[in-house]
Amino acid sequence: MELQILISKKGTKVVTASNLYGALELPEQHYGTALLKWIDNFYEFTDGIRKPVRLQDYAKRKISNNPILKDYYLSIEMAKKIALRSKSKLKRKFAKQLHAIQDREEYAEVLTQEQIETVLEVTKMMTKMSCQESAERKHQEIYTSRNGGSGANWWKYRSHLLGYSADYLRKQMEAQGKKHKGKTQRQMLLHLNNKPEMIRTAVIDLFIASGKSDSHAKKLGDMARLFALEMQLDVYDDKESGNLFASSINTAMLSELKNYRHAAAL
Repeated sequence: MELQILISKKGTKVVTASNLYGALELPEQHYGTALLKWIDNFYEFTDGIRKPVRLQDYAKRKISNNPILKDYYLSIEMAKKIALRSKSKLKRKFAKQLHAIQDREEYAEVLTQEQIETVLEVTKMMTKMSCQESAERKHQEIYTSRNGGSGANWWKYRSHLLGYSADYLRKQMEAQGKKHKGKTQRQMLLHLNNKPEMIRTAVIDLFIASGKSDSHAKKLGDMARLFALEMQLDVYDDKESGNLFASSINTAMLSELKNYRHAAAL
């Protein structure tokens, strides 16, 4: 059986649980039990989400000619994780197919003119440390809420996401003869004069907080870093200059970016 990729009313690519189950050639008699596990169990997503968000990663499918049969629409990401965790001999085949769909979709999305302009605006906004801090807080709040209220693995997850840890930055500080005691990662990056990385990190935080996947947010963050280098953008602590409107600006920007997938341009 071939895996059928459907387009939802919102333009999102999805697959049905019944079609995925059939494509994986799993035992028909275990479909009901397997479906309950797929929906109720915890899944470890690449963006740190340990449980699918209701009506975001899956949605109930109504079958008019068979009201008894239960079925769901699954996001491409969730379907990929399910396939990989199944006992099917075909799991790698379909996981690769679903991953390829994600890559094509996200790559095409990055290249749209509206979104490039949005990343450019966000890059300039992230020269303000108040905006960087706000984006990080929002990202951490979402991570914690999606992990059952626990943020225990936040720094481990963040280190894997960004490609550097606090220990790595401390060693760089020591190599340059600079003191790192009591400094945050952002402060260490500032003292290391790695301002493009500060902007990259903040852009990744903001886009993940706005609902983007880790891989897509990292691509946008890398683009922002290139913009920052090209424009030789500086980073400054706007709180010291009395920017009383930083919080409202951040909220407005985050509100705009929630509709980013639907071609929102600033």
